Amino acid sequence: MASVLVVEDDQFVRSALIRHLTEASHTVRSVGTALEALREVAHVGFDVVILDLGLPDLDGAEALKMLRGITDVPVIIATARDDEAEIVRLLNDGADDYLTKPFSVEHLSARMAAVLRRSRGAAAGGEPPSRVLQVGGLSIDPLRRQAELDGAALDLTRREFDLLAFLAGRPGVVVPRKELLAEVWQQSYGDDQTIDVHLSWLRRKLGETAARPRYLHTLRGVGVKLEPPL
Repeated sequence: MASVLVVEDDQFVRSALIRHLTEASHTVRSVGTALEALREVAHVGFDVVILDLGLPDLDGAEALKMLRGITDVPVIIATARDDEAEIVRLLNDGADDYLTKPFSVEHLSARMAAVLRRSRGAAAGGEPPSRVLQVGGLSIDPLRRQAELDGAALDLTRREFDLLAFLAGRPGVVVPRKELLAEVWQQSYGDDQTIDVHLSWLRRKLGETAARPRYLHTLRGVGVKLEPPL
């Protein structure tokens, strides 16, 4: 069971989330503003934060950036916004997942379980490989969570690094999208858009594009592979 902070100003939605999470045996605290959320996170060790974007004092996107400045606690965005560019920004700013309102409690439970498996596995169970992974000019150190391209450090988000390291551990192997969702996102199902967004960011940082790939190659309808340039 988890310690959950619900950040939601709509009293009806907030009460429903608290009731559902409490019935699922989670410990729940709730606030209605971004500043209250920051105070709570600074003083209480939560396992996961469910963050609404439409807060009265500060936009949730800005609150996310501030949260990321003080904690690595997993954050699931709950939003009525479905704009792709906005979702991309949220993921890039450190969101671990997002749900578009309205969503079912079952969907929330599944996403929470996946996020918690990832965070707890990283903290306790699943140790990354100790060896440095080398693919062409790419060097990935899973233990130090550092990556370099031709000797220059890559500035990667947590999920970008996880995706790159997973593919680098299987150079030249086409990895199905379902496997990426299961192993990198710890989800048995999900939206391909999530993978596409992170691949797009990785390509940009590797100095390539989908039209002119060097390391990352997408085989439509099959999967993704990482291999050194020819």
